[in-house]
Amino acid sequence: MAAPVDLELKKAFSELQVKMIDTQQKVKIADLQIDQLGRVQKHNKLTQAEISTLPNNTRLYEGVGRMFILQSKEEINNLLLDKQKTADNKIKELEVKNKSYDCNYSSMNPR
Repeated sequence: MAAPVDLELKKAFSELQVKMIDTQQKVKIADLQIDQLGRVQKHNKLTQAEISTLPNNTRLYEGVGRMFILQSKEEINNLLLDKQKTADNKIKELEVKNKSYDCNYSSMNPR
């Protein structure tokens, strides 16, 4: 009678291992996305700093696909602020997901 219990236990353990590996991969992906968004934020801040030093009558162009569109300094600044806010929100969402993955992983992997 011990054999069926062992098979069930073995199956449950293998399912748990699959879930643990999946969770670890999701955590790594979320960390990579957070790093990428951090680089986007840094790029936006540097661009804003450079644009702020330019005179108001400077012609600025926004890259759109293969072309460039003439934009005012204010419009470019607003666009950068929007990108910054979007990146901030995505980072917060990913950090919340990452915490939930960590909770799931720690409940699967008691030390």
